[in-house]
Amino acid sequence: MTTPPEETQPPRRGRAAPVGSDAGTTAAKTFARMGFTDPALVLHWHEIAGPEVARLCQPLRFSEGPQGGVLTLKALPGAALFLGHETRALTARINRYLGRPAVARLKLIQGSFIPHRPPPALRRPAVGTGCGDPANSWRGPDSLKAALLALARWRESGKN
Repeated sequence: MTTPPEETQPPRRGRAAPVGSDAGTTAAKTFARMGFTDPALVLHWHEIAGPEVARLCQPLRFSEGPQGGVLTLKALPGAALFLGHETRALTARINRYLGRPAVARLKLIQGSFIPHRPPPALRRPAVGTGCGDPANSWRGPDSLKAALLALARWRESGKN
C-alpha cells in the first residue's frame, strides 16, 4: 500500500478538531477541482437559470479554453433536447450574472440528479388575541395598536 504525497494530506494536529473547521477549505478544493474558481455559479444556480431550467439541469464542470469557457450541465434525459434550444438565452443569463463573458458554450450531459428544493417556509398559525390581552385595550394611534395586536397574535401562536 502506497501513501499519497505529503502535499495532499492535511496537516496533523495531534488533537481532535471540529468538523466544520476544515469544511471551507475542502469545499473550495472541490469547487476548484471541478473548474469553479468562484462557487457562486453553483450555489446560486436556481436564481441564475430560473426555476424552470434549474429543475431540469445542474452545473457539473467549468473549463476555460482558447475559444472561451465551456460549462458542462447535467440534464435530465428528456430535458436535454429542450435545453439544447435554450443554450443561447441561458448562456446570456449566466454571463450577465457573472458580469463578464465567461461562458462561450454549454455542453449537456444526460443523467439523473437530486433536484434542489428550497426549504419550506416556517409559519406560525394565525391565532386571535385573548380577551384579557392588554393590546386590546390600547388607547392611542391606530397604527401602533395594529402593531401591538400583531405582536400579541404572534406571542399567542408560540404558546401552542
